[in-house]
Amino acid sequence: MRGAMRKVALSVAAAMVAATVSGCAALGRRVFEEPRVSFREMRVNGLGLTGGSLEVLLSVYNPNGYKLDATRLTYNLMLDSVQFANGAIDEKFTVQDKDSTVVRLPIDFSWTGIGQAGRQLLNSGGVNYRVRGDVTVGTPLGSYTRPYSQTGRYTPLRGASQTTTR
Repeated sequence: MRGAMRKVALSVAAAMVAATVSGCAALGRRVFEEPRVSFREMRVNGLGLTGGSLEVLLSVYNPNGYKLDATRLTYNLMLDSVQFANGAIDEKFTVQDKDSTVVRLPIDFSWTGIGQAGRQLLNSGGVNYRVRGDVTVGTPLGSYTRPYSQTGRYTPLRGASQTTTR
């Protein structure tokens, strides 16, 4: 009889542990809000006969009530319909709760590589852009990788205007 009671008690305990673990995972998904990544600015560092270098600034906003430790951010930047730059930042950065931080993307380019986008920028003073990728963050609830995507128009005198963000 004692053996049967022990088996029942162990079964109940195992079921409670399983329910608690699955409940915590579901709660974590509901409590975590995705960080928002947006194009902020593009700064020209230097220009030459064959191309130049610039710095793209992305803003990462944390809507959560706890800090996020980002371990990776990938990016794919299109100017007009031209693939302009892609890569990854693997340096850790922290975004405090209900705050944002700026991530700098150093980019070297060639004039032949930007073609139509460069002509559009020179002729109209602006260029359409799209930036997308994903950001990996560590939270008290675990690690999450989430995509981001934004389109808009960039003019050097006015900066970036956003049209859509995900």
